Amino acid sequence: MAGLDPEQRAVAEAVRGPVCVLAGAGTGKTRAITHRIAYATLTGIVAPQQVLAVTFTTRAAGELRGRLRGLGAPGVQARTFHAAALKQLLYFWPRTVGGEPPRIIDSKVALLADAARSCRMSLGRTELRDVAAEIEWAKVTQTRAEDYAAAVVRTSRKPPRDVVDIARLYVMYEELRRERNLLDFEGMLELTAALLLDYPEMARAVRDQYRYFVVDEYQDVNPLQKLLLDCWLGDRKELCVVGDPSQTIYSFTGATPGFLMNFTAQYPEATVVKLVRDYRSTPQIVHLANEMLKRSKNRLELIAQRPDGPAPAYAEYDDELAEAEDTARKAGKLIDEGVPAREIAVLFRINAQSEAFEQAFADAGVPYVLRGAERFFERPAVREAVVRLRGAARSGSDAELDGLGLIHQVRAVLAGSGYTEKAPEGRGAVREKWESLAALAQLAEDMAMADPDAGLREFVAELEERAAAAHAPPLEGVTLASLHSAKGLEWDAVFLAGLTDGTLPIIYAETPEQVEEERRLLYVGITRAREHLTLSWSLARSPGQRKNRRPSRFLDGVSPRTSTPTPPRVERAARNTPGRGPQPCRVCGRSLQAAVERKLGRCQTCPADVDEALLEALKEWRAATAKTAKVPAYVIFTDATLQAIAERRPSTEGELVGIGGVGKRKLDQFGEAVLALCAGESPGEIFVDGP
Repeated sequence: MAGLDPEQRAVAEAVRGPVCVLAGAGTGKTRAITHRIAYATLTGIVAPQQVLAVTFTTRAAGELRGRLRGLGAPGVQARTFHAAALKQLLYFWPRTVGGEPPRIIDSKVALLADAARSCRMSLGRTELRDVAAEIEWAKVTQTRAEDYAAAVVRTSRKPPRDVVDIARLYVMYEELRRERNLLDFEGMLELTAALLLDYPEMARAVRDQYRYFVVDEYQDVNPLQKLLLDCWLGDRKELCVVGDPSQTIYSFTGATPGFLMNFTAQYPEATVVKLVRDYRSTPQIVHLANEMLKRSKNRLELIAQRPDGPAPAYAEYDDELAEAEDTARKAGKLIDEGVPAREIAVLFRINAQSEAFEQAFADAGVPYVLRGAERFFERPAVREAVVRLRGAARSGSDAELDGLGLIHQVRAVLAGSGYTEKAPEGRGAVREKWESLAALAQLAEDMAMADPDAGLREFVAELEERAAAAHAPPLEGVTLASLHSAKGLEWDAVFLAGLTDGTLPIIYAETPEQVEEERRLLYVGITRAREHLTLSWSLARSPGQRKNRRPSRFLDGVSPRTSTPTPPRVERAARNTPGRGPQPCRVCGRSLQAAVERKLGRCQTCPADVDEALLEALKEWRAATAKTAKVPAYVIFTDATLQAIAERRPSTEGELVGIGGVGKRKLDQFGEAVLALCAGESPGEIFVDGP
């Protein structure tokens, strides 16, 4: 308790409910609530096994359990709403309903496709996902199919199809689901609540088991989750809720901050504590965050606790390509200055914005990780490594491991899976495997620093806990992620990109409430940054297009209108085609949008005349150059760039720099050698200044 500030300590000492904690970004809410739970269990207020801490993600649940173990409260249950409901449903099913329990489905798309065929509708996969999201919203808000159309009008919702069509699909989906004894995630919560209401003995058993509830991110609770929570509680009041109305960004899924803001109306005797001391971000970032929401109701005015840092930077670009390339350059510079790549993030409003940044980071040789890709613990290399580590921990007598510290033990085991101290050259599967194993090695280092006495058994237990919670260790690369998926995370440096009207706020945010939610989304992005923050936008989508975009209205009054020169000028001028408009395909003339197509200068489906001998010579030269520079091959040039060179066979520096992925810097370093190869000559001796 000695390490808590006065407000955090007030939370920890409020061991009797009801309690409402209004916690701003970076104010240590997890620290406060885990100390509250540990204090309540260690002082005998409640037994650990009678506590249920509810979160919204398996990662957050895993973090809660880890912190509680460290505080001496390992028996506390920390689960998501769905995980807790599923456990109860499967346990009580035989003694309540009986028979074969329904099978849980991960996705509605396949079943919805059958429903569409039954309704004689033709829907593509994207349309099916959109309709699935509508049905999810209807179910969590307890809206029946026959009431769906009225609910859409009442909430100013923009459905992806005609409301009558969606209502028909909703009805058919539910019919097929019941016929096939299937259960979706919303049905899981609804059925658990129904059983608790219909079977008093089940309700008594659950309430005897769990007597003490803590709900995190309470501003994101939806009506269906609130129904289940009320069923768990019964008439008791041992409830602590934690949330921040300023971080409400999931209203489109049915979440509502109303339950948080009206908590004292439901519980007039509730203890209310506000956490406003921001320990995450510098005063400069905190000031911007406060300015962003200064006109918003129910906001928490954050008070910075860290020393001063650099002022947030603002950058305006001609087009998205320039924005992505300069962001990659700046990220690389931060890495050169000592900021770990995993402590840098580029955040954007929609996932489609990631493509330009993926290409730009690859071209710049800056490692990146796309958040939301394949789950870490499901990767074959990780599964194999965990099996090896588990086996080594069980044997406990491997002579090669005896006497070694945890770090060296883990590295010795991972070596059997192909791990090396030095990263392999090139990209692709080999590099991805190495990065996965390197993340496990780094996790061992972190654990050894936190607990010098930890051994392989403890490390394997940590891995199994993380796997169950889908709590992956950070990979060594700049994170590319959407603003929504960045919620709950933080980095030393954050780039908020693509901040234009129509993107943030998104074009379909029309009502004042919807626009304010978009403003809160930007606030969430700002408060992810600890020290370095850059906000940027581009005036056009593609090089040569009309610069008719305007910066996000949310930046009005808080940012100077700063124009960033398009770097480097020779590269940009050569890359753009004559005249205005997007780059055309040199084969069919179609406008090129995809980054890889712009690099090749043609559609991927158009025929190309490749000089295979030149391509092979370029790859051999690249391998030798990379070896000399001691960098991965893709840092020199990517495969797509070499392909484009072999197709176009440039003979001058102007032609070479016009190929995507070359640029002024690489022209200066490698231009002479590449042009020599294109002319059929020897590239000469290799001189490399660095990646």
